[in-house]
Amino acid sequence: MRNSIEFKVYADYGLFTDPLTKLGGEKLSYQIPTYQALKGIVESIYWKPTIKYIIDEVRIVNPIQMESKGIRPITMSGGNTLANYTYLRIPHYEVKAHFEFNELREDLVFDRNEHKHHNILKRALKAGGRRDVFLGARECQGYVEPCNFGEEEGFYDNYGELHFGTMLHGINYPDETGKDIMEVRLWKPIMKNGVITFPRPEKCEIVREIKEMKPKHFDESNIQSATDLLSVLEQEDDR
Repeated sequence: MRNSIEFKVYADYGLFTDPLTKLGGEKLSYQIPTYQALKGIVESIYWKPTIKYIIDEVRIVNPIQMESKGIRPITMSGGNTLANYTYLRIPHYEVKAHFEFNELREDLVFDRNEHKHHNILKRALKAGGRRDVFLGARECQGYVEPCNFGEEEGFYDNYGELHFGTMLHGINYPDETGKDIMEVRLWKPIMKNGVITFPRPEKCEIVREIKEMKPKHFDESNIQSATDLLSVLEQEDDR
């Protein structure tokens, strides 16, 4: 696809927290990254409200390993408490994704230039991203590089099918759904020879409402500021 990218992301640790484990102050990572976490990684590489990313596939390169650590997180009162966090050890993934224009953002029609955004995205990926990359948590610093999907030898290449049960897929925000409500999506992932193919967000069958939320709108002053900023960024990208 003309608007797609393929990249690898890796780190020493990852923490894609299972929400059920946070109730008691502990954190246990899912065995695989969520759709929302991978989307956040791509948005750290390059993002504008004009576009929205669709994660197509992820390939698990390294074996799934866990490591538990004793942590002293800061409490709401400013003190410390004791907790046990279970991280993924040496996670390494290959990701295939593409972007589409957010048709709901009619206030940003002026910025719908596919060729421009795709080229900036590829340059940002080659530079390691425009913002810091994290694998689920702030303490899990990650790194991204361009790659050809499937080029590296993976631990699960001939493993067959592996089921992970019901887990978080992602979050529906009003900016991308057109509804004044935040929703959470669940699904049942199946890994086939190391590759997990994600359904599009609108294809997820298990959706739960979280709370009411309004999308952010850009007024004329913001649009003008955005236009000026885009001009500056385009000049920098042309250099």
